[in-house]
Amino acid sequence: MTITAAQVNELRKATGAGLMDCKKALTETAGDQEKAIDYLRKKGLAAASKKAGRVASEGVVGSYIHAGGKIGVLVEVNCETDFVAKNEAFQVFVKDIAMHIAAAAPQFVRREEVPAGLLEREKEIYRAKARETGKPDNIVEKIVEGQISKFYGEICLLEQPFVKDPDKTIQTYLNETIASIGENMSIRRFSRFVLGEGLAKKESDFAAEVAAAAGV
Repeated sequence: MTITAAQVNELRKATGAGLMDCKKALTETAGDQEKAIDYLRKKGLAAASKKAGRVASEGVVGSYIHAGGKIGVLVEVNCETDFVAKNEAFQVFVKDIAMHIAAAAPQFVRREEVPAGLLEREKEIYRAKARETGKPDNIVEKIVEGQISKFYGEICLLEQPFVKDPDKTIQTYLNETIASIGENMSIRRFSRFVLGEGLAKKESDFAAEVAAAAGV
């Protein structure tokens, strides 16, 4: 059975779960929205939606420095109370996110932050390539939609596969941590620093080293 983007978005709005989790839930339940919601609740992934409206104004600024000081990351992660900000599970989450950012080099936290101009430029590139295949416009647009979804997964932190567990996205990891801790949490912003512009070693090599250092 083919699961449409509209079905995934509807489930995402209802549960607050990540896109990949919603798609998997719908696939497992043959597209039944109610059963998919139950599936996500059983997995602990829908619980985050119940806390999403609560204000997360506490938290910490976490950091990660790669061995040798070649890559540095600062990330602000918010929660509701100072008590939870000192919680070990919360601290582990923040450290994991900082390490992930060092390795995966996202450009934005979430897709809503991607500038419209950048998004439209990517769409035009994908559209031009798809048209070269001679496919009709309706198929071309579906191809573009798929490529843009993949693009989001490459540049948006919440949609990237978690480097320590590629079977889950950062959004999924966030939702699981929210369900476990019992407070709303939010990854607000981050900065990633790479030493020098003309280094002989490629940034992808640094990413591999970061992952190796984390035991991935």
